[in-house]
Amino acid sequence: MRQAAFWDAPPDRPGLCARLLSPLGALLAAAMARRLARGGGRRVPVPVICVGDITVGGTGRAAVVQAVAMRLRARGLAPAILSRGRGGRLAGPVAVDPKVHGAGDVGDAPLLAAGFAPTWVARDRVAGARAICAAGAADCIVTEGGILDPALVRDVSVLVVDAARGFGNGRCWPAGPLRAPVAAAMARADMVLSVGDAATQAVFAGRWGGALTVPHLRGRLVPLQTGMDWRGARVLAFAGIGHPARFFATLRALGAAPVREVALSDHQPLTRALMARLLREAAESGAQPVTTEKDAVRLPAGLLRQVMVVPVRLELDNWGPFDAALDRCGIGGGAR
Repeated sequence: MRQAAFWDAPPDRPGLCARLLSPLGALLAAAMARRLARGGGRRVPVPVICVGDITVGGTGRAAVVQAVAMRLRARGLAPAILSRGRGGRLAGPVAVDPKVHGAGDVGDAPLLAAGFAPTWVARDRVAGARAICAAGAADCIVTEGGILDPALVRDVSVLVVDAARGFGNGRCWPAGPLRAPVAAAMARADMVLSVGDAATQAVFAGRWGGALTVPHLRGRLVPLQTGMDWRGARVLAFAGIGHPARFFATLRALGAAPVREVALSDHQPLTRALMARLLREAAESGAQPVTTEKDAVRLPAGLLRQVMVVPVRLELDNWGPFDAALDRCGIGGGAR
């Protein structure tokens, strides 16, 4: 979904469009409150760690899911990842097999997640969690999303937010970017993890720190060292993620010199016609095509060798609040 510019206005100065749409946003908030109040969630035999968000658009959630799975493994656990498979056609429950499935089958994020832990896709989270347990595939489950889904009982919930955008203007869609009020999310979260550099973290804390009623963790997405020297490299960058500008900024920070930056829609299919055009433009300008990991898994067969990929990983300042939450629930031993 495309972001509306007024969604990023300060909460105390939301602008005319947000004010006019606020009654519709209030209806969404009320409907979400009724849904959450029903309760009646189902518990499965293994602990469930939820990594979710409440904003429309990208927050860095996929990278957080990967990092959480690695942290659980460091505690001696064998996690599985459960996703609804946005962008894929399979309703599941189905175990993701990168040798068999493509992004059109299960979505791009699950394909990447499968490199970190056994990953399942299911539109119905309860059915997916039960399938994982029945298969004996894990001793704990990490859900990608679901902090506002009352169907599956969660043991630990991490609310992820993009530090640069925060909670936008603080309004619910369509008046703002939220799928639920911030206060409602706080009631369902054990901690907030904001993702961004030091400057955006400071802005986020200044604007939203007073609304956070749970521990606040800070993390950043850091490019993996692949041996590529990006300094002065002419690139044609394209990205179909929640916030393509964040990827373009990463490339510039590495020293690359983009000749063009192509912002695509989130999860946009990379058709052969689109890729032929982008590759032609890159060749004509003497630039190297480059994209994100999530986009790379959507490339048509045979084109990956023509496109460079910049992988990123989450680095966290302090895992302490997360480890403490696991300890309170008796989930695994201490991190090694």
